[in-house]
Amino acid sequence: MDHQQKQFLLNSDAEHLNSNGRLKSRLKDVLLVSSLLLNLLLLILWVFSICSFSRQAVHRDAGIVEGVSDNNLQALTWSRHAAEEAETAAAYHCSGHGHVFVDTVNIATEDGEKTFNCECNDCYTGTDCSQIVADCVADVDSGDPLFLEPFWIGNAEASATVVPGWYRMGYRIRDGSIAFTSPELETQIRGLHALVGNAVTEGRYIVIGTGSMQLIYAAVYSLSPRHQDAQHPAQVVAAVPYYGAYRTQTQMFDSVDSIWEGDARAWAESPKSLNSSTRFVEIVASPNNPTAFIQEGVLEGQNVRTVYDHAYYWPHFTAITEPVDKDVMLFTLSKVTGHAGSRLGWAIVKDFDVYRKMAEYVVGNTIGVSHDTQLRATRLLKTVIAGYQQKLKGGKANESRNQTLLFHYAYDVMRGRWQRLEKIFSGSQRFSLQNLTSNYCSFFRTVTGPSPAYAWVKCEREEDEDCTAVMKSGGIIGRGGEEFGGEKRYVRLSLIRRDDNFALFERRLQALLSYQNFTVASTT
Repeated sequence: MDHQQKQFLLNSDAEHLNSNGRLKSRLKDVLLVSSLLLNLLLLILWVFSICSFSRQAVHRDAGIVEGVSDNNLQALTWSRHAAEEAETAAAYHCSGHGHVFVDTVNIATEDGEKTFNCECNDCYTGTDCSQIVADCVADVDSGDPLFLEPFWIGNAEASATVVPGWYRMGYRIRDGSIAFTSPELETQIRGLHALVGNAVTEGRYIVIGTGSMQLIYAAVYSLSPRHQDAQHPAQVVAAVPYYGAYRTQTQMFDSVDSIWEGDARAWAESPKSLNSSTRFVEIVASPNNPTAFIQEGVLEGQNVRTVYDHAYYWPHFTAITEPVDKDVMLFTLSKVTGHAGSRLGWAIVKDFDVYRKMAEYVVGNTIGVSHDTQLRATRLLKTVIAGYQQKLKGGKANESRNQTLLFHYAYDVMRGRWQRLEKIFSGSQRFSLQNLTSNYCSFFRTVTGPSPAYAWVKCEREEDEDCTAVMKSGGIIGRGGEEFGGEKRYVRLSLIRRDDNFALFERRLQALLSYQNFTVASTT
């Protein structure tokens, strides 16, 4: 083998070795990359398993059956039975004159078939509420705002709330919190006032109470000096006619810190008393209950404190002319959404010390407000606000405003009832209604006619000294003027109950006035 052949072989061997080295190097690179990819895959699987376990743990804590996948979460599990019960009850018609509620559906023990117990409206009876009670009186004493039932039936899905058995079982709203009220409810309350434009809430404190009834005395308590620090108790007053609960609550509690002293106008005529060291707490309902007039306080002085009850300052009861901004303002869910039985109200307060004392009173009196009630109220207010947000977006609310717009629906009903009542009374010389006028409403952006919650009727004949008795003689039960600190010659008639109730009231009133006209004609 010559030198050239040897050199060729050596070069070939060297090239082969270099080639093997490069191959090994590439193999190492491949193995390294594969190892990294495998580790990454294992890491992803580990993270996914942790997240999946966490979701299952949350599902177990929330009452969802363990192992339910995300795709099946929309299928009802533990809430199915409750939903079926609610819809089964709601589907029963009761001839259109009653309701079946979840707590009145009975299950027969023998064959398992459900039986339905209709709760009939006033003056209807029978198993399906199809029979009219003969000679039934029209009870228009109560302030139950049941005229809003059809609206909520029409918005059943949007307003429904499911309450799990373990929902907020403690006294406080959550562990580690000193709060007894829901932050979300407060958010919705502020949002509602911003929508309507009827009250200033920015920079103000909100106290949640068990209806505005509780908050009336909470306000009196917070504004009254403690007896050990004052020579005289605070004197609680209101201008006649006033809502009777202002008097009855103050007298019932019989506190050493406050005492009921009647008509505010009588004290306004005694400036010497107002300039004394005695504290006065005046309660002003605006719009007034029973007259529906917009009112201001009548007392002035350095020792006068005023509480404004704005229960009826909503666009379906009166024109919204401005956002009110008083030191203490009371509102109630019952006159907004109609849910009087839920017992929830709120106060909007400027001063922190007054807010603190009112909150202390609520906690000391009832340890806060039912969490279930707060949940329901939050859902109802969200539904109201969402209806108008949908309208602004040009959604379905524009097509039929009565379906989703609460204030439009409620105003249409109340305006229609007042117009029918005005027509009935228009030719009467025996009875007169309060004189209400139209006004520009900033919420509706137009002039709106009167749509009060109550008729404040005066018996004009000299011999009709007791107007409640006169109405009762015609099969109508009202609330006498003396209950409002006024004369018996006046009577309050509620216009906010169910359609069945208002229709009967109309018939009884027309018959009473027809009889009056007949007797007048026969004696002339």
